[in-house]
Amino acid sequence: MKFNWNKDISPKYLFLALSIVCIVLIVVSAFAPDSLKAVRSITGRFIVPLQKGVNNIGEYIDDKLEYFGNIKELKEENEQLKQQISEYQKEINQNQAELTELTELRKLYDLDKLYPDYEKTGARVFSVSGSKWFNEFYINKGLNDGVYENCNVLCDNGLLGIVTESYPDYSKVRGIIDDHSYITGEIGVDGTICTVEGSLQSMENGYIIGIDIDKNANIVQGDRVITSSVSDRYLYGITIGYVIDITNDSNNLTKTVKIAPAVDFTEIKDVSVILERKQEIEH
Repeated sequence: MKFNWNKDISPKYLFLALSIVCIVLIVVSAFAPDSLKAVRSITGRFIVPLQKGVNNIGEYIDDKLEYFGNIKELKEENEQLKQQISEYQKEINQNQAELTELTELRKLYDLDKLYPDYEKTGARVFSVSGSKWFNEFYINKGLNDGVYENCNVLCDNGLLGIVTESYPDYSKVRGIIDDHSYITGEIGVDGTICTVEGSLQSMENGYIIGIDIDKNANIVQGDRVITSSVSDRYLYGITIGYVIDITNDSNNLTKTVKIAPAVDFTEIKDVSVILERKQEIEH
């Protein structure tokens, strides 16, 4: 017959027996401690290593909990730093945009001082006609702002072009480098007359052409080229560019010059439009 602890021995009797043993051990330990040395020695061999193991496991768990706690804190700090960096980047971008706009406004202000005799209005380029050069483009000022056809347009240190079409709220501008642009100009201190032709092909090498120049004209490299007083559409004295090369023509009667424009036609954002027109002044 098999012995069954659950059926043959009642748990309450087992608990009572263990309690009696514990009481006896307490009494003996109190009144005869030497008699329990052997017991303590035996139990110590098993309990002390077990206790150390439990302590080591506890310390390991504490370290891991602290480690994962630090990781969580670091992740939270990382997210906060990312958000701060994003906010700082937005501020930097905004400041850069404001600085760019301020620089453009200063350029227009300096340009206004170069030609103080003409009434002007500032405008912004909002569209370019499909070329890497700003030879034809649109500005955000039109008839409602007093900008009409044949108004001269300035940028950087000189002449950018002329308004060819004007609508209530915007206008189309043709740059002096465009293939259809022709300007009567003057070169140097003697005011030698020439015709300045736009050319996108020659602009690939950084210049436009000045033709029909008298072979005996006193001109040198570096001479300033300006709009002539006899020009039919351009106001007098606006800088077109500077002579960078001079060659004698094969007819032995005229010269041709290469002119570096005063305006950078690769990137234009803001322009200044002269509201006076040559026709109005002549009438």
